[in-house]
Amino acid sequence: MKIVFRFTFILWIAVTFSACNDHALVDTFESIPNQNWTYIKPIKAKVEISDSTKTYNIYVNFRHTADYRYSNIWLRFHVFGPKLRDFPERKEFQLALADGSWLGKGSGNLFSYQLIYKEGYKFPSSGTYTIIVEQNMRDNPLKYIADVGIRVEPVK
Repeated sequence: MKIVFRFTFILWIAVTFSACNDHALVDTFESIPNQNWTYIKPIKAKVEISDSTKTYNIYVNFRHTADYRYSNIWLRFHVFGPKLRDFPERKEFQLALADGSWLGKGSGNLFSYQLIYKEGYKFPSSGTYTIIVEQNMRDNPLKYIADVGIRVEPVK
């Protein structure tokens, strides 16, 4: 009986830890003060790339309240690192359908998204990179933005 109990316990531990195994190199969420995201407060994350032959997905973690008044958001990206000059890139993300239904996962008054910025991206060399995300809408500050972050994970 003790052997069965030990085996079950070890199996439970193994399943628990394998379910929590997240391969992301970085996964951040920064709270936006007073839910007012200004141009001068970009979100930054550093990521250490040890294998430049691998491909990576880069996401923006994003949360807004139901009071957000647009169906989209424009973001501006910068990626700095070894052998990489900054070429700012502006990109639009849809947050709602034409009927006004939010596309994000809702929890009360808060809607969450994981927006893909780069899919299958190859960093030019190994080293430390800094990824910067800025809001690039006409409104400054952009109201009702709760949290913004960056996630980088190797492609499986």
